[in-house]
Amino acid sequence: MTCPCPETVTLHVPFRVVKRGGRKEIQLPADAPQTRRSDSTLVKALGRAFRWKRMLESGEFATIGELAEHERIAHSYMTRVLRLTLLAPAIVEEIVDGKQGPDLTLRRLLEPFPPEWSAQRLGCSSPPL
Repeated sequence: MTCPCPETVTLHVPFRVVKRGGRKEIQLPADAPQTRRSDSTLVKALGRAFRWKRMLESGEFATIGELAEHERIAHSYMTRVLRLTLLAPAIVEEIVDGKQGPDLTLRRLLEPFPPEWSAQRLGCSSPPL
């Protein structure tokens, strides 16, 4: 006995391609189940920021300028990345867990943001940054 099996199967998968952080990403509809996926660029920047902060606090480097020279990066970039250590713990956790909103990119985080944690919620799963 043979079962009638079609030779071609067509699947309809609704999605759209969006640019995020300079790369293309597939975005599923809002009602589609989402898997957690952390943004490696954001996680790497947070890791660097907290590592650099530890190096400065430990006295390994006396100034940001010395550390920037050691790391061979621009002083201005290092200061912008170091500000990530001032993010609200909930935002850091969301980034590490891959739960940040699609608008929360490294470019956006490197722009000035308010020092008050309650004012930093914009772009995260909970509402302003």
